Amino acid sequence: MTSTTARPRRGAGTSGRPSLRVERSLHREGYAVLAGMDEVGRGALAGPVTVGVVAVDPLCRSAPPGVRDSKLLTPAARERLVPAIRRWCVAWGVGHATAQEIDAVGIMSALRLAGERALAQLLTGVDLVLLDGSHDWLTDPGRDGLLGLLDDRPAPPPVRTMVKADLRCSSVAAASVLAKVERDAMMVQMAEEHPAYGWDHNKGYAARDHQEALRLLGPCAQHRRTWRLAGSDLDEGSAR
Repeated sequence: MTSTTARPRRGAGTSGRPSLRVERSLHREGYAVLAGMDEVGRGALAGPVTVGVVAVDPLCRSAPPGVRDSKLLTPAARERLVPAIRRWCVAWGVGHATAQEIDAVGIMSALRLAGERALAQLLTGVDLVLLDGSHDWLTDPGRDGLLGLLDDRPAPPPVRTMVKADLRCSSVAAASVLAKVERDAMMVQMAEEHPAYGWDHNKGYAARDHQEALRLLGPCAQHRRTWRLAGSDLDEGSAR
């Protein structure tokens, strides 16, 4: 897998309305099927990290009205968009890595694991992954060199990173919506078993009520125990 950084044209994405402009440019470079990818839950104290992927090809028209970076949408708006996004794209997937996996391998490797799981759900081949941000966490550095020759997994697609791709690229924005809706639903379900932490509304992030519950009760099985959890016995640890 190779990784490069895309440089969007000046002014792209400043309206807050993503488009397929970047994707169309990459199609012209010869990448027939592009997979926009984004993550949610990276900075949470509890629950999984989740990666969404949305594949588009040259036949895809403009994204459904209202598609934006998930952080700019209300929960109700995100949920309404999910069926439309699934109908619009060529293929889609959402992958997760649990809190236990994050503790075991670190956040970057957990992101890669979730991304690989999302890609594995696609029912089509992918020529390029368009990844939000400046860092390519999807590419496994262990596949480089001689060790990579011994890896019997299918060769992953190349990666193109882009800062603020979730604001500029419809495929990435759509991926962020799918990931956010699915992870939020998981956190609401987990809150039924652990109601004291307020995950039904804070979704595992470091909100005041979540931190107060950690001080009173300590962490549970869904917390990332290698992270700094305020007020708990694990407060001396650090996030990876």
